[in-house]
Amino acid sequence: MKNQYLKKQCQKLTSGTIDRRKFVMSALAAGVVLPNALTMADKAMAATAKSGGTLRIAIGSGATTDVLDPATATGGFAVHNLYTRGNHLTEVSNSGELIGELAENFEPANNATKWIFNLRKGVEFHDGKSLTPEDVIATLNYHRSEGSKSAAKGLLDGVTDIRKDGDMQVVIDLSSGNADFPYVLSDYHLMIMASADGKIIDPNSANATGAYALEAFDPGVSAKFARNPNYWKEGRAHFDAVEMVSVLDITARQNAIMNGDVDYADGIDPKTVNLMKRVPTLDILETTGTQHFTFPMRLDTQPFDNYDLRMALKFAINRQELVDKVLLGHGVAGNDVPVSSAMPYLNTDLPVHELDIEKAAMHYKKSGHSGPIQLHTSDGAFAGAVDAAQLIANSAKQAGIDIEVVREPADGYWSNVWNNKPWCACYWNGRPTQDWMYSSAYTNDTEWNDTAWRDTESAIRFNEVVAEARSVTDPAVRQDLYWEAQRLLQDDGGAIVAMWANYISAHSKSLSHDENVAANWENDGAKIAERWWFN
Repeated sequence: MKNQYLKKQCQKLTSGTIDRRKFVMSALAAGVVLPNALTMADKAMAATAKSGGTLRIAIGSGATTDVLDPATATGGFAVHNLYTRGNHLTEVSNSGELIGELAENFEPANNATKWIFNLRKGVEFHDGKSLTPEDVIATLNYHRSEGSKSAAKGLLDGVTDIRKDGDMQVVIDLSSGNADFPYVLSDYHLMIMASADGKIIDPNSANATGAYALEAFDPGVSAKFARNPNYWKEGRAHFDAVEMVSVLDITARQNAIMNGDVDYADGIDPKTVNLMKRVPTLDILETTGTQHFTFPMRLDTQPFDNYDLRMALKFAINRQELVDKVLLGHGVAGNDVPVSSAMPYLNTDLPVHELDIEKAAMHYKKSGHSGPIQLHTSDGAFAGAVDAAQLIANSAKQAGIDIEVVREPADGYWSNVWNNKPWCACYWNGRPTQDWMYSSAYTNDTEWNDTAWRDTESAIRFNEVVAEARSVTDPAVRQDLYWEAQRLLQDDGGAIVAMWANYISAHSKSLSHDENVAANWENDGAKIAERWWFN
């Protein structure tokens, strides 16, 4: 009875029926001691979303080459930009479920070879234009058109037709069944854009349907947003304005949050977590998701076209040492597949790729290679990437492999180094399903196949298996196919998936959020601007 009474009093406090003083008096009358009553009041008030203020975020990514075009936007800063100013047909909620966003609901037909999306009514773009099926059709066709350079082109490769059916319904036909297809429509590239006469007006326009309208954008520096007064989501977008600042230097980013220059900073160095926990004005948020740190080797460039050379490097790395010294235990060792225990159909029978000097030396001798191998890296790739590269060079030396660590500038890393240099450091936020992850970075039709793993016998078979698994709905059959895909990728592929890293951020105690915090991207699914509030 007492707990029920206090719960009702909390509800009255958060709804504004009673004030803080009356709540504390009622709690005292129920036998709660004063310190506990005050704490209960503070927690109840903090859990109530309030409007107002300017959210300042320091993000550990961004480059002067950043663009507004969703098709070619890359990096964490771009992800936040797109999720802040735009919406997608679907979204991954902060509890990890796939839900409708601009699509009020969706359903499959014909064994998932057809998907029907019913759009929400009353949604407006920032310029006042109403959302229509033509906007959705034009957006998706922009990404999948012939000659498109969109990073999402591969995700839509199975689409054969997109058409309007009724005033607010879009039907998408696929060449084969895809049980996971609605997931890919939440990809940040696929932000719905405005159209005219069935064509995209301007992919570099800031106009969108999201919680905040973009007011200023300085590539590699900052982005400023103002709240969309006509935003259609209830209980979201509480800030008056949002300012995102690109702060690549991790020390500068941490100083900014500790000095109160920003309210939130991501990519906190594991080395400083315990120190920052002592700052009385800050809270540390750590979530375990799909973020992984990789070192992709491009098979279209020597010496990485050599199977034994790739295997030598895979066995020459002490992955647990990387977790211990770079992540300081805030993660787990990788096993050269982009699939974690948090994802469906992880192959638990895979051999473990760990430091094995004898195997590394044996494969290296078989490769016939000699001389230094360059590994390009920067802490712009991920916090501690340079240290990780040095540790890899040190362990490989034991197997007679000479690795030359090339330190690259952080600015422009994602346009000049990643997906260009033969071997480099990289990070992936990951995707919630295997099909989506493979379609983003491993299948032969994606622009972001950063290992160029396309033409070997195993790569060809891998693409066949992924395509087959996509159209299967039987879980047992899907497991068999995805287990085979992981075996092929781990053995023959060019990806060294070295570590699975927790997301670590720091924020002012004045910020509050829902009980659940998403882990599909950093910073609450990159939707902190929409989901959080000042208490």
